Amino acid sequence: MAPKLSPPLFTWLILLTLSLIFLYSKILFLYPSSPTKTHAPIPCNLFNGHWVSDPNRIPIYDETCPFHRNAWNCLRNQRDNMGRINSWKWVPEKCELPRIDPLGFLGLMRNKRIGFVGDSLNENFLASFLCVLRVGDLGAKKWKRKGAWRGAFFPKFNVTVAYHRAVLLSKYEWQPKESTVPNRDGLEGIYRVDVDIPANDWADISGFYDVLVFNTGHWWGYDKFPKEKPLVFYKAGRPIVPPLQMLDGLKVVLDNTVSYIKKEFPKSTIKFWRLQSPRHFYGGEWNQNGSCLFNEPLEEVQLDLWFDPSNNGVNKEARQLNRLIEEALQGTDIQLLDLTHLSEFRADAHPAIWLGKKDAVAIWGQDCMHWCLPGVPDTWVDILSQLIRYNFETGR
Repeated sequence: MAPKLSPPLFTWLILLTLSLIFLYSKILFLYPSSPTKTHAPIPCNLFNGHWVSDPNRIPIYDETCPFHRNAWNCLRNQRDNMGRINSWKWVPEKCELPRIDPLGFLGLMRNKRIGFVGDSLNENFLASFLCVLRVGDLGAKKWKRKGAWRGAFFPKFNVTVAYHRAVLLSKYEWQPKESTVPNRDGLEGIYRVDVDIPANDWADISGFYDVLVFNTGHWWGYDKFPKEKPLVFYKAGRPIVPPLQMLDGLKVVLDNTVSYIKKEFPKSTIKFWRLQSPRHFYGGEWNQNGSCLFNEPLEEVQLDLWFDPSNNGVNKEARQLNRLIEEALQGTDIQLLDLTHLSEFRADAHPAIWLGKKDAVAIWGQDCMHWCLPGVPDTWVDILSQLIRYNFETGR
């Protein structure tokens, strides 16, 4: 028969065992056998894929979001077919694209700032982003500082997201023709573009933002700058000779902008350049009764007919400008945010005639360039949030 342990000895053995377990757990904590942090996997190509109808899919936000811009608030403006427009899900070819988790994303971005620089299509992008993120912090407040056109501050996470309007990126200003000069050629004046000087709205933001999204392109057309009011390009304070045509001027602006970003902005800043958002005018330009009253996305076989520059259609400039931008960004740390292809399908998702003002269409024509909110830019937000998360979690 085994001898019984006395109560004091038994108590000491229990205490000794517990002490050894505690010391062992401390050693494991101080010297882990393997890293505990797991990095996000390298994402697949999120830009190639197709749209799939999902009748159970609903927007994250609604028409009450305070960061809407009226002409894009298609729910409030009672645009037809909004349920169908927001039932489409973008599916990349070789992976799933999760919807953004506003609360989780704001947690990832705690104490950080995100900036958008460019034209109104980046503002369209921003409005979607702000409305999505507000779901994670209903205390979000409008924010405008440091040259920003508009933005929001999310107090629970100390996160700022803002937009700096700079439609050409470079500084430009109107110079009227002197009244003493006879106006035989129809010239009313010029828009002087200083290719080597960034627009004031974003010239002083270096080091302020942790993430930046640039774009330009939609103002580089003769509808904005006709021959009576042309762009004239300057460098080092002097006109460039011989004078540059518009697309050649864009190339010079892109090269100078990229050089400025490389020189002035920290490498730690995550930089994206959003490629073109395609227009969907059918039957003419915006000022020529062009229309986009479509109920379904385009089929893939239709895309080249609409957008290939060789077809010389009214929507050809998106791919044309993308080539110039891609060339300018080669060899830089600016990442391409190629949202063009997935957006080309969505002829059904523009505000069209539902602009919130009675005479808007008569004055401006249909809007087949900007996007309904909620709508396609929400998918842009899903993609951007995944790429930002990947960059931060992998230390890129």
